[in-house]
Amino acid sequence: MLIFLIGFMGSGKTTLGRPLAARLGYRFVDLDRAIEEGEGMTIGEIFSVRGESYFRSLERVYLQEVIARGGDAVVSTGGGTPCFGENMALMNRSGVTVYLKLSPERLTDRLLMARTQRPLVAGKSPEELLVYITETLAGREVYYGQANVVVADPSRDVRRLMDILNPYVVG
Repeated sequence: MLIFLIGFMGSGKTTLGRPLAARLGYRFVDLDRAIEEGEGMTIGEIFSVRGESYFRSLERVYLQEVIARGGDAVVSTGGGTPCFGENMALMNRSGVTVYLKLSPERLTDRLLMARTQRPLVAGKSPEELLVYITETLAGREVYYGQANVVVADPSRDVRRLMDILNPYVVG
């Protein structure tokens, strides 16, 4: 079974995905890291050198590769992955999609406290960051809302996520 974790940057897709995969005995795939390793460039470099449309086409290719490989995996997608092409429909056909939903205020707090700066939010003041997140999230909700499971205000508690996913996970 494939479990796709979707949501805005900072929502906890990787933080929850890694221990969730370990608990389930699944492999863990961070789609952004797979792209970086496969292309030999950071996401930021791909965006600046090749542009967003090139990155989105790469994202689709790597997503299709993860799906084609099959097996049991927890996949942490990029924040924009569900919003381009037919990626959301593809993920819904191929496994269970889980939207880790946080308010713009909580996302702002998390991103301001993050250890690593993310290219899309670097250099923004707290106020600018909140506006950016609020506006971007509003546009993405139509895609995120198509998830099979919505986990509102996910904590870092993997047990809670396991309980929510229990009806979907076989074995």
